[in-house]
Amino acid sequence: MGCTAMSELGSIDNPVKFKDQDYDALLQKCLKSAALFSDAVFAANPSSLGIPVDPDPKKAVKWLRPKEITSNAVFVEGTMGTTDICQGQLGNCWLLAALSCLTMHPTLFVKVVPSGQSLSESYAGIFRFRFWQYGEWVEVVVDDRLPVREGRLLFSYSRTTNEFWSALVEKAYAKLIGSYGSLKGGIISEGMEDFTGGIAYSLPVSSRPPRMLWRGITAALARSSLLSCFIHAASVKEIGTVTSEGLIKGHAYAITDTDKVQRTSEEVLLLRLRNPWGFVEYCGPWSDKCKDWDVIDNAQKARLELAKVEDGEFWIGIEDFCLLFNTVEMCSVNPDSMSGEASDDTATPSWTLSSHQGTWVPMCSAGGSRRYPRSFCKNPQFQMILSEKDVDDYDYGEDEEGEEGDGEDDEVGVVVAPVSKTEKQREKKKKCTVLVELLQKYRRQKDKVNFLYIAFHIYKVPPEDKPGSLDQPFFSNNSPVARSGKYRSIRSVWRKVHLEPGSYVILASTYRPNQQGEFFLRMVMSKPVLPEDQFRVQKWFDEKAGSDDRVNAVQFMNLVNSGLDLYHHRCKFDFKIYSNRKHIRGYF
Repeated sequence: MGCTAMSELGSIDNPVKFKDQDYDALLQKCLKSAALFSDAVFAANPSSLGIPVDPDPKKAVKWLRPKEITSNAVFVEGTMGTTDICQGQLGNCWLLAALSCLTMHPTLFVKVVPSGQSLSESYAGIFRFRFWQYGEWVEVVVDDRLPVREGRLLFSYSRTTNEFWSALVEKAYAKLIGSYGSLKGGIISEGMEDFTGGIAYSLPVSSRPPRMLWRGITAALARSSLLSCFIHAASVKEIGTVTSEGLIKGHAYAITDTDKVQRTSEEVLLLRLRNPWGFVEYCGPWSDKCKDWDVIDNAQKARLELAKVEDGEFWIGIEDFCLLFNTVEMCSVNPDSMSGEASDDTATPSWTLSSHQGTWVPMCSAGGSRRYPRSFCKNPQFQMILSEKDVDDYDYGEDEEGEEGDGEDDEVGVVVAPVSKTEKQREKKKKCTVLVELLQKYRRQKDKVNFLYIAFHIYKVPPEDKPGSLDQPFFSNNSPVARSGKYRSIRSVWRKVHLEPGSYVILASTYRPNQQGEFFLRMVMSKPVLPEDQFRVQKWFDEKAGSDDRVNAVQFMNLVNSGLDLYHHRCKFDFKIYSNRKHIRGYF
């Protein structure tokens, strides 16, 4: 009998055990002793809450198991759905909106919430959940004691009052981060990335015409991308205010579906959104109780599962969406989904993902921004060699210019000449396309959220410069060819860049020098097409094309469906790391 090879530690099939707690061993121990699991690592006490204690004795928090809250408690009632999740007394709409998005994709959902968990069969008061953390999957074990105040769950709850899976996911994530209090305030991309391991990016609503944006969102949902949106708040005071249309400023909404209806001769494009609160809904055109639905036949309404109830979920026309919302957040689950192509887990991936861990050490490798020229060169350096340029370029949907947003700028006396959109597109096709993301690690701890201002810069290295860690004169005499934008105090910054073939160095830095921190850097780019694949396509074309070297529409579709690889011929890259003056070489 052959033995099955163990999956790589940190993969979804062999996740890292958080705090060395082994779920299977703990479960069997509890079942054998007939004792319910009590987690000493994340104890049922104020430290785990991470919020001020209310002095009113009537509002004291009790930790109760689901069946102590309701006798008919279940882990899941029926199937998971977007309306299962409602926000409690914690400002973590960013996390719950991401979780709502996740429920739309069963294959992704079971990665976070492993199947087979129950409050009845083999019940021992212990549950497990998995989250992506900086390049690896981590399994977190929790007991099912939940914080309750005045008979109600204090934090996340389900509209189905006897269902508890969402509250337990929230508890596991709070344990991973440090406390419930550390979940206050965040960007949806954090949750989406930690639930999928994908790469999240922002798309300004104004960057696309409405119908084009609707098509892009529809395609992204079909590729299992997670999507959300929000309305910018002009000030802190505006956060949480409700507009005349029933929408909340500075609040995360999940985008759960798209569809269209026929109204007489007009085709109306719709988006379905969900407010994690579970109430307070949009009240404009195409909302639940709007008269627009009166002229739509019952078959269309049944297909859209139109429900005129206050559950936080509603439809909105794409034109109104573009007028009322500012930003769409997308999280591509894998690089192939970003290219617009269907992915096949058994196929050879057309993209490579390279990732690296690093640290900023005061007086050593924490050199700060370019405003500190003497120390800037001390930041961790990553050398990248691009050897094959793009043949064509697919627009992923994200804007390579990104959103600068608020932050610290280190640009001094740099003037960039304006470039027309047509010229920019022409230039892209002559270059290599690379997506770079820098994430700072472990900045949510206990009741504190302390993000550093971070950014990365990319420099082209002339052929005459020898490989190795570049020094102060190089950076003083050269300007970056690309950068992530202003230094921002958020978990991650990213940029899609288009670069000429050649040698480059990426510097990851904080705005101020000598700030302690850890980071995770990853780059995504596509593999060059293999010569034999190119030959197969050319041979098929030569056989089917006429003397005029053309194929008709039917022949072209046969080519697409034949299983031959229609490819994007991208960038081959060699990657080297020069971090903290140590040289590590790798080929990816």
